[in-house]
Amino acid sequence: MKFLIDTHVLIWWLTDVDQLSRTAFDLLDDPANTVLVSAVSGYEIELKRPVDSLLQKIPLDLEVALGDEGFEWLAPSAGDMITAGRLPRHHRDPWDRILIAQGLNAYLPIVTADTIFPAYDAVVLW
Repeated sequence: MKFLIDTHVLIWWLTDVDQLSRTAFDLLDDPANTVLVSAVSGYEIELKRPVDSLLQKIPLDLEVALGDEGFEWLAPSAGDMITAGRLPRHHRDPWDRILIAQGLNAYLPIVTADTIFPAYDAVVLW
């Protein structure tokens, strides 16, 4: 199975797996699955890292850390950015809006605990 993970799911996977639901843990732990991480999650983590003690626990070389986990980066396309900008204003978080657009445009389920994602008809796994 191929799916996209929300930034908090990546953070919890790397720092505190007990925060994950059993379903989310099993999905990420299954080597048969393709786990995609949006490049915007890298930006969000690095932007917030200096002031967030949890993010400071994540390895500094995020690219290597994701490779070690077997996760793959997913770069947003111009179409994703346009879709994100056109989404209804249910959610104002720009990173989440891009993740939602990436999931919708690529027909990918998104692993997230965020309860607003289904308002966009995103397929959510948790």
